[in-house]
Amino acid sequence: MGKMAAAVGSMATLAAEPGEDAFRKLFRFYRQSRPGTADLGGVIDFSAAHVARGTGPGAHKVVKSQLSVSSVSDHDAYRAGLQPVSKWQAYGLQGYPGFIFIPNPFLPGYQWHWVKQCLKLYSQKPNVCNLDKHMTKEETQDLWEQSKEFLRYKEVNKRRPRSLLEKLRWVTLGYHYNWDSKKYSADHYTPFPSDLAFLSEQVAAACGFQGFQAEAGILNYYRLDSTLGIHVDKSELDHSKPLLSFSFGQSAIFLLGGLKRDEAPTAMFMHSGDIMVMSGFSRLLNHAVPRVLPSPKGGSLPCCLETPLPADLPRDSVVEPCSMEDWQVCASYLKTARVNMTVRQVLAVGQDFPLEPVEENKRDITTEGFCHLDDGNSQVKRARLNPDC
Repeated sequence: MGKMAAAVGSMATLAAEPGEDAFRKLFRFYRQSRPGTADLGGVIDFSAAHVARGTGPGAHKVVKSQLSVSSVSDHDAYRAGLQPVSKWQAYGLQGYPGFIFIPNPFLPGYQWHWVKQCLKLYSQKPNVCNLDKHMTKEETQDLWEQSKEFLRYKEVNKRRPRSLLEKLRWVTLGYHYNWDSKKYSADHYTPFPSDLAFLSEQVAAACGFQGFQAEAGILNYYRLDSTLGIHVDKSELDHSKPLLSFSFGQSAIFLLGGLKRDEAPTAMFMHSGDIMVMSGFSRLLNHAVPRVLPSPKGGSLPCCLETPLPADLPRDSVVEPCSMEDWQVCASYLKTARVNMTVRQVLAVGQDFPLEPVEENKRDITTEGFCHLDDGNSQVKRARLNPDC
């Protein structure tokens, strides 16, 4: 209680800026927060044992969520690298119906596959990324191959220029988001990764959304000084389907607010392997990431990433082997970074995109908008990590 009271006191003394709403004030507070101090005393940690006991920060808000255990077979969960749904913990928050938080349900070692996919496979063409705006297709053809040697020897040569993977901020999958029009369209599409679609379908089914179709994905690549601005994910045409969020790497603070920004948000930690589901009322709530937290040990990986991916995988698993050479590159990257995958269903079953003027369809889908991503340089424009800011 002492740390929580101290955190509340610190927030109360933070002077509001002119015209600043309640969400922005807390965003600024956590952005400036100091890890290991009372600043984070009010942040809910769903992975902590005291949450299950109903004690600790925000315990009065935390409720147990019921999962649809029978909707996902143990074998299908295993194929996606997940524990049986019966072993998952799932929580919600009072006042946020439809919000589900699942602390790391992945089997030991299986996060390696999803991290490798985000860095090695999903970053490849024909998927779209922020680097396309300033580089040719040939220059961004294979970011992994161009970056792996830089990352493998990062500790040896700390003065080296940043690799292309370290300059990556976002990648879009499936229906590619148009940063100018803030819309998806039928002609801006590339095949959605089948392994990620399968993972998303199992998680959605476990949360009561059988028949979920993974049609669009946005991968966000955070450095330790990155933030994700306050926004609502509303560009999908079907809001009855959930938004799924998967986190890997360093921990971060996530803020979940209300329908309006004058409602103060609830702060929670997102650790490696954690999954969040926003559905129903919570599907269109304001949210943000004000802070990525450095490892308490300094430049180390979360414990859950220290276990190797098993070599003996199920014959029909969507998870693929990960060599130690590949993981060495991934681990070097994640020591100072976080990766987040968000997966959405864009259209209802049988729904089509509305007809758009020809000029609309010709817009450049690689245009990078500007919002509240801060990479530690306040003198430059802040490049947007999320399409709906």
